[in-house]
Amino acid sequence: MTGPLEGIRVLDFGQYIAGPSAGQTLADLGAEVLKIESLHGDQARSIGTFGQAMVQAYNRDKRSLAIDATDHDGLAILHRLLAHTDVLIQNFRPGSAERLGLGAAELRERYPELIYASISGFSSHGPSRERPGLDIAAQAEFGVMHATGALDGEPQRVGYAAADVAAASALTAGILAALYQRRSTGLGAQVETSLMEAVLSLQAATWGEYMLSGTPPRRKGNGQAHAAPAADMIEVADGTIVLSAYTTDKWAALCDLLDRPDMIDDPLFADNPARVRHRPQLLAALGAALSDTTRDQAVGLLTSAGIVCGAVRGFDEVATDKDVLAAEILVAVSDDVQREFTVPGIPFTINGQRRTASNAAPAVGADTVAVLRDIGVSDAEIDTLIERRVVAAPTH
Repeated sequence: MTGPLEGIRVLDFGQYIAGPSAGQTLADLGAEVLKIESLHGDQARSIGTFGQAMVQAYNRDKRSLAIDATDHDGLAILHRLLAHTDVLIQNFRPGSAERLGLGAAELRERYPELIYASISGFSSHGPSRERPGLDIAAQAEFGVMHATGALDGEPQRVGYAAADVAAASALTAGILAALYQRRSTGLGAQVETSLMEAVLSLQAATWGEYMLSGTPPRRKGNGQAHAAPAADMIEVADGTIVLSAYTTDKWAALCDLLDRPDMIDDPLFADNPARVRHRPQLLAALGAALSDTTRDQAVGLLTSAGIVCGAVRGFDEVATDKDVLAAEILVAVSDDVQREFTVPGIPFTINGQRRTASNAAPAVGADTVAVLRDIGVSDAEIDTLIERRVVAAPTH
């Protein structure tokens, strides 16, 4: 299928997750995305299975140009590409783009229609703007780890790169808005976000709770601080479920469903503040009532009464989940060694459609020769550039 961004060209200088993920969304929406790599490739390529997973998850349907941007001729090639580029994405370390001659101010002056999109660790305005930033630093410094973990346990990171993917989503939204604005102004824009801003935005409701109460959030494990049962875990016969039934009507429905109408008016549980104060007793009572049910049975029973719940499941179960498969969010990929696997694609459809199959991430420089030919570089010049290590191509 063609996408709404067909005809848009993107130069993606991103590495690891945040930058490439934004480029991946644009590719999934039909843009032509050229992954610009050093001669050694995206740094994620060198860190084992997890790195390869990053590359395949966030660089599908892209082309790879391996180029030495520090070389005068390499930079000249990039400028030839930039003359016909709509969007540039980068998550370089602070100051690197400027040292390469690829900073926002310089490029936007030279290419006024260019949308220059960047992700940093701590934003480009504060005293930490020169610090390198990765997902874990943002989770640590901006509240996520402090509020995550067991009540009396140590701080914990969220179990995936939450800051990276949130920043990528934010950058993508900014790019799309800038593309829309360009239709009326004819001018590009500078779109910036940071891991810091992304994780703060994710915590807007928690931040609001802090501002209204004056009490900083603290680790509390599962469950919400001011509601019960709410996001609480219950052990059942074959694993764990979570459920929420903290409003007056849902609490009464839960008690009736579990054949415990006595708990509706029990002073320990009669209203939400009481249930919060007596959460251990509450969870013990709910656990006893559901202990003989399986996860599927419990979810079916609770759902029948309109109670929000879910079974705690691992990836092996998610991969075969009927709802996941019906949504067709898993994109089928075949790589250059004929492995077949799936990765999650964009989390929305347009007119009920999205891509369900994808080309694997390219090898480093897989498209170098083709890209150079596209911009008019002769084969003799290409051979010279490869020999001089200005560019790299795996077939040479």
